[in-house]
Amino acid sequence: MKSILIKTQKIIFVLFGFTLVFAQNSMKIPSDAIFYMEVNGKQLNNKINWTKLNPLLHELSKKSKEKPTWTDYSKTGIKYDAVQYHYASFNDSIKTYNTHFIIDNKEKFQEFVNSMKKKGQEVFNRKNYSYVDINDDVFVAWNGSRAVLSMINYTKPYKDLWAADAVTDSTAVAVADSAAVAVDATDSVYTEEPEKPFDYKEEIKNLKDDIKYLKESIKDNNNEIARIQKDIKYLQKHHQYPKEKESVEIPEEEGEMPNESYDEEAEKAFQKEQDSIRRENFKIVQKSAEDRFDQYFGSNLDIEVPKEMLAFRDANSDVFVYTDYGRIVNEGIYGKMTKYYTYGQLFKNMYNSNHSYNLYFDKDKVRLVNNYQHKNSEIQKSMSAIYKGKKNRKLLELINEKSVGYYAMNVNGAKCFDMMYSLLQNSGVNEYKKEMELIMETMKIILDEEAITKIAPGNGIFVLNELKSKKVEYTDYEYDADFNEKEVKKTKEIAVPNFTFAFATENEGYWNRIFDMLATNKKLSKRFSKKGNLYTFKEEKDGGYIDQLFFTVKDGVVYLMSSADNMVSANQSDISRKWAKDSAKYPLSGRLDLQKLLTGLDKEFKSPKERKALDAIRKNVGELYYKTEVKGESIQTEMNYNIKDSSENSLMYFFDVFDQVFKTKETEKKEPIL
Repeated sequence: MKSILIKTQKIIFVLFGFTLVFAQNSMKIPSDAIFYMEVNGKQLNNKINWTKLNPLLHELSKKSKEKPTWTDYSKTGIKYDAVQYHYASFNDSIKTYNTHFIIDNKEKFQEFVNSMKKKGQEVFNRKNYSYVDINDDVFVAWNGSRAVLSMINYTKPYKDLWAADAVTDSTAVAVADSAAVAVDATDSVYTEEPEKPFDYKEEIKNLKDDIKYLKESIKDNNNEIARIQKDIKYLQKHHQYPKEKESVEIPEEEGEMPNESYDEEAEKAFQKEQDSIRRENFKIVQKSAEDRFDQYFGSNLDIEVPKEMLAFRDANSDVFVYTDYGRIVNEGIYGKMTKYYTYGQLFKNMYNSNHSYNLYFDKDKVRLVNNYQHKNSEIQKSMSAIYKGKKNRKLLELINEKSVGYYAMNVNGAKCFDMMYSLLQNSGVNEYKKEMELIMETMKIILDEEAITKIAPGNGIFVLNELKSKKVEYTDYEYDADFNEKEVKKTKEIAVPNFTFAFATENEGYWNRIFDMLATNKKLSKRFSKKGNLYTFKEEKDGGYIDQLFFTVKDGVVYLMSSADNMVSANQSDISRKWAKDSAKYPLSGRLDLQKLLTGLDKEFKSPKERKALDAIRKNVGELYYKTEVKGESIQTEMNYNIKDSSENSLMYFFDVFDQVFKTKETEKKEPIL
């Protein structure tokens, strides 16, 4: 019995050991990745009509000097009906974007790579994969079944202009350089390997690579030198650059270049220095790419993604995207600037959130679902509370079928103050923090939630009724042959919005007193007038997009309009009532008829080329719907774009529209000039 137990324990231990090895051998997406995307290839491949798409892609590739070796873009060796993984990360010096995909035909994929890389470009063969640099910052690696595309940008660390304690000594900079290159398997930070003994064979190989790199750039450098030399000769003779219509090239006999004005040795030294910098940067980028490839192809080729990135992923979506919006904003130049302002941390705290997107290409519409989640749970709760308001029927009556679009909100205005207070509480601001907290507390006492709610409960709507055409005068300037300026009065047609903005109030007297004050103010009374219950603001000069604005308060609603007639609610059709009913369900909602919008903007497109492109797009554009609500621990926004043509599905719809615009432009190029 004892021996059986011992054997059982050994078997369990061995199995557990294999499990650990496999777990440790998975390719892990860095936990600090700022961007992660999954492309559901199986679903997308079923929605793509390659018979229609291939000719379009061939047309686009005609301008390329080298024709691709394949004729069917769905057979480039890439397994399109498999999941593709994309992720991006960055630190102070290295920014990377990586794509992982599956190969179903190694030979075809090799042809695909050969068509992209430069002729004669060396393919590096490693133990379990091969790779090639398509250019200085793009690398492709593959084995029999997997491939990785890495785009890597390297910027040498420099003294932080925003930091008071910036590193200045060369030793620290060197340490920063080495740290930027190293990335380990879990957190994208490479550890420095122990120094290896000198290998003369490896050194010879590196020198040959340097020669190869220099030869590739000789032609470009010589062309650039020749161009600069011609510019120098022209400047020496004419003391200015040539006019735009004149040729930059000057015959050799027309001018001389004194030896003292052009230091050829200095130019060579400069070019040598630039080449040296490019070589060093390339080595760092290449090392970074190799380390990433070693990590991936040395694993079991499974992709392991942190759970928090997949919190809102829908397996049925065509594309899923996660972004660490907080790091993208706060660790960029914006974040470096704000941390040196007294309340900069408050603004950084506002952006400290994650966004997840699920994209669906349905048959008759495109759906995009966004989940917003603040990283601080208390702040998230205070934000969610804002999205729990009451509906207002009076405002929803302004929704009408004939309008271009509308945007309605039913939020809790009183909770906005609580959210700002929550942001300040969690901002980490030390200086003046107590003083600001006291001011906020005092304001909460003076302006209690009930008072705020009465002034503006949080119900509002903006309706774009139509876009009207209007002729306006403007001043242009013309120049004669001697560049003498002359003012010229011209006219043009512009699109003027006819809109209504309205919001609910329980304190009409407050807003009437504001409008009365504006109408009786000595400086403003010339432009701000009152007639009955209607207030009018008129610009001193005509010619702008909006000449007049009308204000009034009626039945618990404050109106701001471009026309006095907009206050009257139109009889709603069945579809308008349906939109109003839907808008009452959500804190934020909206609709935009893109076809009506482009029709209204017709006069803004002047040239025949612009108008032809507009017509091609306008025939096919659809309607956009928008709604936001609280879903669990996130704020969810869904946008639906309904298509209006006979495309097979919403994915091919975009290709069809692009194909029409492309053909329109190609036809214009072929038209004879009379």
